[in-house]
Amino acid sequence: MLPERNLGTYSSIRPTSAGKHVLIVDDDPAMRSMLTEYLEGENFKVTAVADGDSMTRALRNAAVDLIILDMKLGKEDGLDLIRQLGSPPEAPIIVVTGHRRDEADRIVGLELGADDYLTKPFSPRELLARIRAVLRRAAAARQRSKKNGSHLHYCFAGWKLNMRTRQLISPDGNAVPLTAGEFNLLAAFLRSPQQILTREQLLTASHVHDEEVFDRSIDVQILRLRRKLEQEPSEPKLIVTERGAGYIFAAPVTFS
Repeated sequence: MLPERNLGTYSSIRPTSAGKHVLIVDDDPAMRSMLTEYLEGENFKVTAVADGDSMTRALRNAAVDLIILDMKLGKEDGLDLIRQLGSPPEAPIIVVTGHRRDEADRIVGLELGADDYLTKPFSPRELLARIRAVLRRAAAARQRSKKNGSHLHYCFAGWKLNMRTRQLISPDGNAVPLTAGEFNLLAAFLRSPQQILTREQLLTASHVHDEEVFDRSIDVQILRLRRKLEQEPSEPKLIVTERGAGYIFAAPVTFS
């Protein structure tokens, strides 16, 4: 369904993405060519590669603002490439899947740190809108980080979360790894302790936002957070369910 040039009102909403560097990882040369031509026409800088090794070299050679990653790359698994990018990844990731039946891969990809997904075939307008939305969220997160720069550590129940390094330290001093979604979710709870947060607020905070898939993804992320934080995950004391309302972080939180 690419390319498509007449974007109507979308064409007037381009300043924040102008000049941003997008890395496309897709083993289909026709798709790489079409996406490159389309995005360059929208004032993006584009690098397009076919495999994981080329992706690694591209990231080593230049700063990238956003990655578009196909989940099926011949003999390579897109989930493995997301894992290679680390948590949090070097840049926001939009994963591309070939069929709606790939739901499990999409959810795992989001939990590993991807920010959004697209299912083929997709329209240029949707691609452009998703890219801009992800870049806006990334920019807003950076601004929040600067604004709240004095609050670098959140402490609760013996735990400490370092907002700069995104490292969670347990009461016994061990580092506990968090996916990007888990970090965003925990940070949202710590910014609003002992307050009920609705599912919609948590969906936004954790960067998952499609009712078809992501309602369940929130439940999975909260379950995984409980397994990492709670002594008895089946009887949570920190992240408590408020039936019909949402969730509440019950412990007192201090910051420094």
